[in-house]
Amino acid sequence: MGLEDQVAIVTGGGRAVGQVISRRLARDGANVVLIGPDERELHETAIEIQALGRRALAVVTDVSQEAQVNAMMERARQVFGRVNIVVNNAGIIGPTALAVDITRAEWDEVLAVNLTGAFLCCKAVAPEMMARRSGKIINIASMAGKMAYALRSPYAISKWGLIGLTLTLAKELGEYNIQVNAVCPGPVAGERMQRVIEQRARELGQSAEEVERGYIETAALKRMVQAEDVAALVAFLASAEADNITGQAIDVSAGYGI
Repeated sequence: MGLEDQVAIVTGGGRAVGQVISRRLARDGANVVLIGPDERELHETAIEIQALGRRALAVVTDVSQEAQVNAMMERARQVFGRVNIVVNNAGIIGPTALAVDITRAEWDEVLAVNLTGAFLCCKAVAPEMMARRSGKIINIASMAGKMAYALRSPYAISKWGLIGLTLTLAKELGEYNIQVNAVCPGPVAGERMQRVIEQRARELGQSAEEVERGYIETAALKRMVQAEDVAALVAFLASAEADNITGQAIDVSAGYGI
């Protein structure tokens, strides 16, 4: 996608979909700043990126904490001089339960990471992008942000909010030639989705196999999404080929939720 000499921050970049996104951006030429809570995961992913001939910086950061986000952004600028791309991927799955049974602490934790964390990262990087009159912000939302998602209210609301943030920032930052978009995956095959399935199975009194089959059969293509599918769209949106795409929430869902 021609991302040579670009600098990309990927939150949650050391594991699961975030790790796949980080590797894809590096393969397309970007240097990557890896953000997350686990130093070992970040370090291992940084080694993989360096093996691709790109530079990598790992910064342990809690994206829900503004001071840590600001310090991370300053560190990225010290090392690379600028930030061209931000991928707000960090997120937690939260509880699986009826809304009336979810505690305030559970609600606050999910919103703090999934939505406030993205807001803080956007807030920290936007002035630099505005001054340079260029930049790409890509928020990893979800099909859960476009539909009713029973038993997952904090997660769903965080993703609805993230889409709202995306559209609002696209409007505010458009005059500065900054593109802001959201990627909305359907169920993504992997360990994280398996945990969602197992939690849902316990809550519904079903087997994990039944719940998994329900997700698959709901999708038009009768399959789950692969992390590489999400990364491919992120790479496209980060590239010059997407310079006239902004304010969009684009599905990568195998037809889930349509």
